Amino acid sequence: MKSPLLYCIGIFGIAGFFFAATGCQEQSTTSHRNQAILDMKRATDHHSYSKPEEAVVTHLDWDAAVDFNTRVISATATYAIQTSESAQRILFDAVDLSILEVTVDGSAVEWELGPSQDFIGQPLSIPVSASSQTVSIRYQSAPDAGALLWVEGEQPFLFTQSQAILARTWIPCQDSPGIRFTYNAHVQVPIGTMAMMSATNPTEQSADGHYDFQMVQPIPSYLLALAVGNVEFRSVGPHTGVYAVPELIDAAAYEFAEMEQLLVAAENLYGPYAWERYDLLVLPPAFPFGGMENPRLTFATPTIIAGDRSLVALVAHELAHSWSGNLVTNSTWDDFWLNEGFTVYFEQRIMESVYGAEISEMLATLSYQGLVDEVDEIMDTNPDDTHLKLHLQNRNPDEGMTAIAYDKGYFFLRLLEKTVGREAFDAFLKNYFESNAFTVMDTERFIDYLKTNLLNTTELLAAVDLEAWIYGAGLPENCPKVRSERIEQVDATLIAWTNGELSTADLPWNDWVYQERYRFLSNLDDAISSDRLADLDAVYGMTQTGNNEILFAWLEQALRSQYTPAYERLESFLVQIGRRKFLTPLYRAMLETDQGDLALSIYTKARPNYHSVATGTMDELLGVE
Repeated sequence: MKSPLLYCIGIFGIAGFFFAATGCQEQSTTSHRNQAILDMKRATDHHSYSKPEEAVVTHLDWDAAVDFNTRVISATATYAIQTSESAQRILFDAVDLSILEVTVDGSAVEWELGPSQDFIGQPLSIPVSASSQTVSIRYQSAPDAGALLWVEGEQPFLFTQSQAILARTWIPCQDSPGIRFTYNAHVQVPIGTMAMMSATNPTEQSADGHYDFQMVQPIPSYLLALAVGNVEFRSVGPHTGVYAVPELIDAAAYEFAEMEQLLVAAENLYGPYAWERYDLLVLPPAFPFGGMENPRLTFATPTIIAGDRSLVALVAHELAHSWSGNLVTNSTWDDFWLNEGFTVYFEQRIMESVYGAEISEMLATLSYQGLVDEVDEIMDTNPDDTHLKLHLQNRNPDEGMTAIAYDKGYFFLRLLEKTVGREAFDAFLKNYFESNAFTVMDTERFIDYLKTNLLNTTELLAAVDLEAWIYGAGLPENCPKVRSERIEQVDATLIAWTNGELSTADLPWNDWVYQERYRFLSNLDDAISSDRLADLDAVYGMTQTGNNEILFAWLEQALRSQYTPAYERLESFLVQIGRRKFLTPLYRAMLETDQGDLALSIYTKARPNYHSVATGTMDELLGVE
């Protein structure tokens, strides 16, 4: 059955949805909220204190002021709630929040912060009854709140990163992916800056620093997002645009000019886009991820601005999350593959649609190589972490953000497509997104859904082997094979060059696209001499490349071969860039090549520029307390 909201989208189309969304939302809100409660009874979230079966939030009104001088957000969070007949309390998640006052239905009440636990913080317990309708919490965030990064300089900037469980560090919330709510916000920021959220957004700075936001579609707390800075907006299509600081806006508008084309391709695959607009904000380099799929406003690293639109696969990935993750959300972080595996599959299909199968298969080949390497590494330490269904109780859910959820999940879905045929699988996915829109999904319910709607014969189930893929370690034997002739040619060229059969000057470097160049560099032998790297650098200017993915692969190899002429660029890269995907392998390469002193020297300079997501990983890796 079509959800009421998607029915409206189907009638009005993407442009007309803006006018229809509010009315449709009123029809669908209750059913989505009730479904969320039912879903949470099925799947227990070990990373949240919330008890939605007793009392659950349904809507948030957030009134906040952002102070760059004190690095504090002062706010009042007023929640509409839904309670059970036996409700006596509502529980929120909180980390290092100063709770100043709590009211229930306008009357002050006594509240309690319980003892703190690693990773998940404290429970905020507020007394309610079956008739309670609103809870209001006046509070302040801590200057070092884990989700927030206050970027200093002539143009100060603030951004949040709430996934996985950091929303509770800047707002008291029921911080579980299985609980969805709508929200309105009023935010006061310094004059001369613009506030943006995962909601309706301004396109010009206000004269008084006050901004209002509305999100009419229900979202989980990890998709709450706020950014504040001196940015400009540039439209790149009827429903797409980019935000960036003035010095980057032209480059960003050029780099992401094809976003509308990607959006149309996604809709053609799996149905109407449900979020009205798809805009992208280029964040400061300290952003710890490539992108974050905040609804309506993807947060993106500036490291994907290469000047040639070669890294748009990341945009395709974050756009795909508008269906897989944002529309249908994993119930708990143990089910993370339901967000990311689906998204990588969808990303590849978007890339194939827009840029052709040759490009998408090169990307798939690179994904397979990375997956095999990571599976081998994890199997040596904890084979259970190679299961699609994760086991993250008593652990930081960030530990589940590996290639397993992303790429093992992708290859599982690719196997499903291969088993039933693309036409049948596309119909299945489109119906899956539509029939489960604005609800949550856990692994066991998905298996039931899969058996009912796709793998509905003994033969099909046997061909796939769900047990091996979802609950088994490593890569099953029936993992789909990926073949890219262009990647194979790169591998042959690498062998010829390594063996001295091909000179550096005769490499087809200038004819290769990003994927081919990355494959060549990432497959260089660790033992290759620094003289060979010097030859590559002299001919092709590797150390000065403007493509950060290529630069990363080059710097990692430079460390392993101790090619010291690249170390100055290495240090500037690590001090300026906070993307964890780059940081972890580079610091690890220093440790593995007895260059630990270099790692600590650079990290001491770089650490103040990193987000807590990155410092948490790097501190553990480098043994910094």
